[in-house]
Amino acid sequence: MERRTFLASLLFLWLHPGRVSSLLTVEQRPPSLCSGRIESNFTCSSPSSSFFVLHWYRWEPAKSPQLFVVSVSGDEKEQGQVRVTLNTKEGYSSLYIRG
Repeated sequence: MERRTFLASLLFLWLHPGRVSSLLTVEQRPPSLCSGRIESNFTCSSPSSSFFVLHWYRWEPAKSPQLFVVSVSGDEKEQGQVRVTLNTKEGYSSLYIRG
């Protein structure tokens, strides 16, 4: 069985109606994921809670990043093997992937 590494890169955007006003610093743990795992959890945190949208990207080696999931403030999405949450009050988001 081939083991591929999936790198989850992300972009935090602080949105005002109709435009993006600034880019925030984000810490992601762990920095990458191997697809052979049964269950994985990424947590991202930001020192600022002034964001409303989080874009999670999937980045495979030698390929361009692909938009994986978008989460909106206070939102919790679950689809198939993926669940994502965004807590803007505490300044973090979680991405759970079940194999």
